[in-house]
Amino acid sequence: MKRVITYLLAIASLYLAGFMWLLLYGTENCENLRVGLTCAAIGGLGGCLYCLRGVYLNAAVRNQWSPQWHVWYYLRPIVSGGCGAVSYLFLKAGLLVLDAGTKADASEIGFYALAFIAGFNVDKFIKKIEDVSEAVWGIEKSRAAKSAEEDKK
Repeated sequence: MKRVITYLLAIASLYLAGFMWLLLYGTENCENLRVGLTCAAIGGLGGCLYCLRGVYLNAAVRNQWSPQWHVWYYLRPIVSGGCGAVSYLFLKAGLLVLDAGTKADASEIGFYALAFIAGFNVDKFIKKIEDVSEAVWGIEKSRAAKSAEEDKK
C-alpha cells in the first residue's frame, strides 16, 4: 500500500509541476497545445485525487485493502490524464458544450473544470463520450458499456 501511495503522490506532483510549468512558461506559438496539455495535467490530478480517496476508503474506512487492485491504482492516473486531454478535444470540436452562450472574456477555467471531472470520474466521462459518439456518428457503444447497461436492468 505504501508503494501505491508513493506512486500516486509522485505522479500527482509531476502533473502539478507540468501544469504550473505550462501556465508559467508555456509557448504562445502553440496555444491549443498548451491548453490541451494543461487539461491532461488537470485530468491526471483528478485521477490521482480519486485514487488517493480510494486508498483511504479501502485501507482505513472499509479495511478491505487488496493487492489485486494495484494495477488499477497505477493505471488510473494515466487514463485520467488521457481523459483530460480528450475532454479538451471534445470541447474544442463543439461536441461537448459547457455553456449555451459565449462570453467574450471566457477563460480556460471551464476547460480545466471539465478536464478535472473527466479525470476524477473516468467511467462516467467515457460513458458520456460513447453517448456522443453514438448520437453524432452512429458508433455503437462498447461491449463493456452494453454489459453495464444490461446489469442495471
